Amino acid sequence: MGEGKQGLIVAESPKGIIIQQNPITQIQSKIKEVEIKVKSWLSKQSLPVEAVVVTAGGATQGALIGALMGTLTQDMPSAMPMPPPTPGLDPKTLASMQQAQALSGGPLVQARNFAVMTGVNVGISCVLKRLKGKEDVWSSMIAAFGSGAMFSLVSGMGGPNQIPNMVSSGAFFALAQGGIYKLGEKFSKPGVPDDDPFYANTRSMLITLGLQSYEKNFKKGMLNDRTLPLLTDSALKDVNIPPGPRLLILDQIERDPLLKERRRK
Repeated sequence: MGEGKQGLIVAESPKGIIIQQNPITQIQSKIKEVEIKVKSWLSKQSLPVEAVVVTAGGATQGALIGALMGTLTQDMPSAMPMPPPTPGLDPKTLASMQQAQALSGGPLVQARNFAVMTGVNVGISCVLKRLKGKEDVWSSMIAAFGSGAMFSLVSGMGGPNQIPNMVSSGAFFALAQGGIYKLGEKFSKPGVPDDDPFYANTRSMLITLGLQSYEKNFKKGMLNDRTLPLLTDSALKDVNIPPGPRLLILDQIERDPLLKERRRK
C-alpha cells in the first residue's frame, strides 16, 4: 500500500490494484465543493442578500480567530494593568495604554474586534466586486480602510481622538492591503482565472475526485466544460495526466447522467 502525491492511496488486492482517496483529501474536497456551491448560489442572489450572507460569514470566521487569539493572550492585561485616571497623566500615554489593552483583550473582546474587522472587510469587498464586476487593488484598499477604521472604533484604540485615529488606522490598513495585493500580483502566475466560467464544472468534478491539482493540465490542453463529454483516455494522456487519475475522471464522466447523455450524442 502506498500514497500518491495527489492524495490517492494505491493498494494491491487479489482482484488487482485498488485506487482510493485519502480520507483527509476527501474531507478537503467536500469542503471545497460546498464552497463552490455556496459561491454559485450567492452569485444568483440580489446584492443585499449576498452582502449580508458574506458579511455574516466573514464576521463568524473573524470571531473564531479572535477568540482563539484572545485565549492565547488573555493573561496580558493583568501584566499591563491600567492606572487609574489622574490629572497628571499624559493623555497620549493613556491612549497608548488603552491601545495596548485593546490588542490584548480576552476571548470575547478579541472575538468582537476581529468579527467587526473581517466582516466589514469582506462585506465591502463583496459590494464593490458586484458593482464593478471585478476585484482590483482599489476595491481591496477601500475594504481594508473600512475594516481598519471600524477596528479602531470598536477596539477602543482611538482613545480620546476617535475620528483622527479611525482615519489613520484605516489608511494604514489600506496601504498594507494595497502592498500585499500588488505583491501577490507580481508573484502570481498568469493563466486562466480561478473563477473562469468555462472551467466551473471541470473544477467541481476534479475537486470531488480530489484531483484539483490537475486543473492546470486541463487548462494547458484547453480542455474545459465543453470538452468534458468528449474526453478520452488519449486526450487526458496528451495533457500528462497519469493512468490512475485518468480512470477516475473517465469513470466520473460515465456516472454523470448529463455528461453521459451528451457523450452518446
